[in-house]
Parts: sequence; C-alpha cells; structure tokens
Amino acid sequence: MKWRNIIFYATSIGGLFLLINLLLIRGRALEAGRPISSGPSSAPIGWQPFLGVMENNVMQPISLLLIQIIVIIVVARVFGFILRKIGHPSVIGEILAGIFLGPSFIGYYFPEFYGFVFPSKSLANIQFLSQVGLILFMFVVGMELDLKIMKNKIQEAVVVSHTSIILPFFLGVGLAWFLYEEFSRPHVPFLSFALFMGIAMSVSAFPVLARIAQERGLTKTPLGGVIITAAAVDDITAWCIFAAVIAIVKAGSVVGALYTIGLAICYVILFIKVVQPFLKKISDVYSGKEGLSKPVVAVFFITLLISSLITEAIGIHVLFGAFMAGVIMPAENGFRRVFIEKVEDVSLVLLMPLFFVFTGLRTQIEMLNEPFLWQVCALICLVAMAGKFGGSALAARFIGHPWRESLIIGALLNTRGLMELVVLNIGYDLGILNPKVFAMLVIMALLTTMLTGPALNLINRFLPEKKPVAVPKDIGKYAKYKILIAFSNPEKGRAMLRLAHSLIKKSQNNALVTALHISPGTDLNLYNAEEYERESFQLIREEARKLDLGLITLFKPANDIDREVIETANLGDFDLLIIGIGKSVYEGTLLGRLLGFTTQIINPERLYQTLTGKEKFFEYSGLDDRTRYILRSVKIPVGILLYKGLPKIENVFIPFYGPEDSFLLAYGRKLIHDSEAKVVILDVNGAIRQDPELKESIRSIEQIAPQHIALYDKLSMNPEWLHNQDLMLISLDGWRKNLEKNSLWLSQAKTVFILKP
Repeated sequence: MKWRNIIFYATSIGGLFLLINLLLIRGRALEAGRPISSGPSSAPIGWQPFLGVMENNVMQPISLLLIQIIVIIVVARVFGFILRKIGHPSVIGEILAGIFLGPSFIGYYFPEFYGFVFPSKSLANIQFLSQVGLILFMFVVGMELDLKIMKNKIQEAVVVSHTSIILPFFLGVGLAWFLYEEFSRPHVPFLSFALFMGIAMSVSAFPVLARIAQERGLTKTPLGGVIITAAAVDDITAWCIFAAVIAIVKAGSVVGALYTIGLAICYVILFIKVVQPFLKKISDVYSGKEGLSKPVVAVFFITLLISSLITEAIGIHVLFGAFMAGVIMPAENGFRRVFIEKVEDVSLVLLMPLFFVFTGLRTQIEMLNEPFLWQVCALICLVAMAGKFGGSALAARFIGHPWRESLIIGALLNTRGLMELVVLNIGYDLGILNPKVFAMLVIMALLTTMLTGPALNLINRFLPEKKPVAVPKDIGKYAKYKILIAFSNPEKGRAMLRLAHSLIKKSQNNALVTALHISPGTDLNLYNAEEYERESFQLIREEARKLDLGLITLFKPANDIDREVIETANLGDFDLLIIGIGKSVYEGTLLGRLLGFTTQIINPERLYQTLTGKEKFFEYSGLDDRTRYILRSVKIPVGILLYKGLPKIENVFIPFYGPEDSFLLAYGRKLIHDSEAKVVILDVNGAIRQDPELKESIRSIEQIAPQHIALYDKLSMNPEWLHNQDLMLISLDGWRKNLEKNSLWLSQAKTVFILKP
C-alpha cells in the first residue's frame, strides 16, 4: 500500500471516528427529561451476564428455528446415508430420522434436550416450512410425470394401475368397518374414516418408485416402460380420488361435495386449456437456461402459487394445486429439467426433512403399548401389501406378463414412501385419524417401502433374469480383448480412455472399450437423468471420436457404487478393469483409518471380510477402502490409474521386483506394439537377470521392436528423468514396496498405473 493511501485512510477514518464520538457525547444532553430505560449496556460486565444474554439470544424464535433446521438436516442426512449403505432409499432414513427425533425416542429418553430443541410453541414454524416444502415437492412430482410415456403402454398400464388402486381401496374400506368403533375419533363420520383408510391403502410413491427402477436398470426396458406408465397413471388417479375424498370430508356429505368437485373440474379445464398453452408460448420464446431470467421464472412460480391457492380455496387441498401446476409445465425445450434442478435441491435437502421430522413428532409409537395394538398394526400392514402388491401383480399377470415381471410390478407399486406420509398428515390435520391409527399407518408406510428392495432381490434370486441388463451377454462375440473403464470424474475418465486406447490402438477390430459411470445415490429424477448421462459422457465421447475408437457407454444410478462396478466387471466377461483411486482429505491420518473402519462397519460384506480375517482393521497400503474392496472382489485383472495428466504415452517406466511381476511384460509389449511406446524396465532385485525365461521374453520383444525396450539393473532415478516418463507401470505388490522404500518415485512420476493380475 502506498504511503499516500495510508495517510488518507488514517486521516479519513480517524477524523470521522472523532466526529462520531463528539456527536454521541453531545447527543446525551438531549436525554434530559426523558425516561431512559436501562439496556444491556447497563448490565454488569462479566462472564455469567454474557452467558445469560447469549442464552436469551439463542432462545429467540429465529435462532431456535435455525437450531432445529441444523439438527434435522444433519440427522436426516446421516440416517439417509446409513439406509443407502444397506440398500434402501434415503427417504426411509429421513423418515426414521423424524421418528428418532420425535417423542418416541429423543423425547422419551432425552426429554430435556427434546424440550429445548422442539418446544411445543415452536412446532408451528416447522409445520409452516414443511408445508412450503411439500408444495415445492408436489410441484416436482407433477413435473416428473411425463405424459408422453403413457401413450405406448397406456392400455395395460391403466389395467394394472386401476386394479392396484380399487382393490386396496376396497380392502381399506373393509378394514375401516372393523376399526371404526374403537379407533376413530368420536366426531368423525364413518364415511370420512372409511374413505381415508381406503386412500391410505391405495397410494404409491411415484418418485421413490421411479428412482428404484432407475437404480435397478429398468427404466430403459419394456418392463420399465410399463412400470413407469402404471405409476404415472396411479399417481394421477390416486390424487384425483384423494381430492374428491377431501372434498367429501370437508363438505360433510356427497351432495355437498359435488359443488367442490364441479369447481375442481372447472379449475382443471381452465389450467389445461388456457394456462398450459400460455406457459408453452413462454417456453417457446424463452428456451434454455439463458432465457430463464428472473421475470420468466417468477411467472412460473406465480402459476404454482395461484394454482395452490385456488385448490385450497375450493376445498381440495393446496397440494393438489401444486401437483397440477407441475403436470401442466411445458415439457419441451428442457423447461421441466431446468425447473426441477432449481426447485428439487431446496425442497428435498432443506425443507422436506422438516416434514419428516414434523411427521415424526406426531408419531407416538409408545402409544402402541399393548399386544392387541401391534396385532392391529400387523393387520393394517398385511391388508396394505395384499391389496397393492397382490392387486397389481395379479392384474399384470392377467394381461400377459410372466410371473417374474408381474411380481416386480407388484413390488414396485407397493412402495408408499413420502406420498403415504402426505396423505396421513392431511388426514391427521383434518381430525380424521387419531394418534394410534396415525402411528400404525406411518409404520405401514415405512415397512412397505423398506420391503421393496428385499422383495426385488428375492424375485431376482428365485426367478433370475436370463441375461444381464447392464452388460450385453454377447459382448464377447465382437471382441477378443475387452476393457472396462469405471470413472467418476469425466476428465479422469478421458485419461482412462487414452490409456485403454494405447493398449489396443493397432488391434481395435478385435478389441472393445466400455465406459461405465454410476451416479451416486438414486436422487436423479426421470427428467435430469438423461441430461446428466449426456453430460457425464460428453468428454469421453469427444475423446473417442478424436481417437477414432468405438465405445460402449453404460450409465446407472446406484446406492452402492462399488458393488455395481464389481458386478458389471464380473458379469461382462471383460479382460481388464481400469478404475481411479479414491482420495480423502483424511488420507494417511488416524481419522482416515477410522473413517475406513466406519465404512466397513456400515457395509455388512466388508465387515464379514474383516471378521473372517481377510481384511485387517487398520491396513494401510496407500489405497482407500473402496479400492481395496474392488480389488478383492473383482475376478479379472484390475488397473488403478493415479492421474496427474496423461496427454500422451510415449515413455513408460516399469519397476520389476520379482517373478510375480512377469505379467507386466505383457502390458509393456502391448504398449510397444500398439502405441510404439519406449519402455524402460528396472530389474530392482535382479529377478530378470536370474530367470532365463524372463530374459528371453524381453529379448523377443527387442527383436520385434528394437530401440523400444531397455533393461537396467541400476538406474539413476533423478526427479527430472522420472518427470519425463509419461507413465509408470507397476504391480500392486511393487506399489506397496515403493511406498516403503522409493516414495520419491511415486511423487515425481507423472502418472502411475497400478496393476493387479
């Protein structure tokens, strides 16, 4: 800083500070004759008074709300992470987090903490924000419904969907006939109670169902088309019926509800015939992200709010209006995808956990304190599963689907998830469901959703598919040498592709490369999954075109990425798997080891490996836990790429430690033959010099490609020479030895390729 600037800064700041102080001193004279109250400044200075002021600040409504949001989001994400690790949708973990934070656990075992974080007077704020989150969520659910997909499979989807609604609805009404006298509120008529029990048995969770179908690789199959179409028809039909049920309940009679239903029909016609064409014209003019300025976005959000307000005013609930606003959103020009991206994160990450916790605060499982009550709860669960699972499976079998596909359809449509909680909370708010029935139905929603994954696994086990979905069965007919690259980062994936190409450059007619990208979790909706897939493979496909290389791409959302990589490699009849190495900010620290141990505890298979002695608790080989897990489980050769930039592969360095590294010579030969690379082999322990067969292998390579291979017993490993090597090719055992003795090699090498035979 220049002296002139320093002088100006000191003069201006100091002078103005003195003037401010003078004005404050003069201003105290104006207090004469005024009753001045003592503020915090008059309190004695000390640690205890400061803590009192701080405690008072924390108990302010906004501070308490922020504490609640922080606690809710952290606990919800932790539970969601754990449930994903054991193969369930994260929404189940978030619902369990709500019950965990509610009176059934935290309120029961830690009442003081519960009373501090969730005082009864603050619950209205959580409820208000959760309702906003529900409005945004239902808006997204409506946008995820692609009405175009319903054209091809509409007939059989309608049969399956409506059967899966009417049968459980009938069973729910029958169940209400047995439960009404003992479990309904005194002022609730049987009609209202029976209709709500019927709709509670009939609902499916379209978002959760669609994500499970994505994870299982079903969305691009004929069966997936039927499932998604049936779920879409189910969603629309169920919400229309639910709107009619709410109208009947609020009106008190069927006749009184006819006025509400008539207004609802007029509202739907208005939005489809007038509002939807208007929004489409806007989307045609302002297409793409650049065109979505704030005024344009405001138009669509105002449409959402007006739609919600109208449906609430006419008596069919605000959420139906949000759902309808999503349905009429323009599907062209990527508008829905862009809006889903804008709304989904705020809704699902920030606001929806509040709804789960608010539901958990209402769920008083401790009230089910008698065996009879648990018997009733079991009956409700059995009726729900028999109606939804049985009805949809039998309907699918009747229209011609084999038993395997029919059972898969039944298992997926039996998923209740969040949609069931929405229905239950509305019933609770309307005073129809008492706390006991509410708790039973929440347990039913959790159980039916949690059973979806295990049910699909059992179906696949006893009725296995004849050929894998993700990897073509006949892939071996077209190639003698097949490489699978599994990447997370597109830039690293491009480097893996260059490395794979260097191994097959002159033999592409007899080789094939497959690129696999697995999206973590199942949070991708149907609209942005295709766009995400395109973006993930954009760099890979561009590089393949530059290299004139044929490429197969596989994309799949999954909760357990490592398991999907392992299954794809083992089922696809590949000759080599190339992966990247996982990095962590805790790598090499005690905390890093503990984090690795934690993932073993969460993953049952890894825990089994540890308990049986196949893996040590604190093993440090320079590789993260997921990489070691893949190395143990994959049945084909695996290459691990430590990427530091790989523009070309001309100079290759191979440290050779013993006869067990002889397989490296085959890869060196490939690089010489296909890429004309120059390979330097360092015989670290003299194993090649003492083995005639190894010496003959190198001599045969040298005869075919002179000046492209060199063997040294000793080599000056200065940093500059190492830096000029494009690639270090090393065995897994050699890598471990280098970590102990020659870590300089690894730090100076541009890129390292670790190979396990």
